[in-house]
Amino acid sequence: MYRDFLLDWGSNAAYDDYVPTKTITTSPDVLGGTPVFANTRVPVQTFIEYLKAGESIESFLEGFPSVKREQLLAVLDEAEKHILATAH
Repeated sequence: MYRDFLLDWGSNAAYDDYVPTKTITTSPDVLGGTPVFANTRVPVQTFIEYLKAGESIESFLEGFPSVKREQLLAVLDEAEKHILATAH
């Protein structure tokens, strides 16, 4: 079974109209089910680690050319929406 999603934030009223896209995928056959950018074998965690280390998006894209800028921006956009929706 193959599962496609952007980010699973759980149940949240701000996401009732959420429509999954194929930005991030998981499959037991790809890195044991680790979330990866769609159509790649690049773990999303690797991108997060790059950012935490102070690396740029451009640096990540140079190192992982199979990942598209739009995929990175979609992940960041969803993270922003989640943070803003849950901030009190």
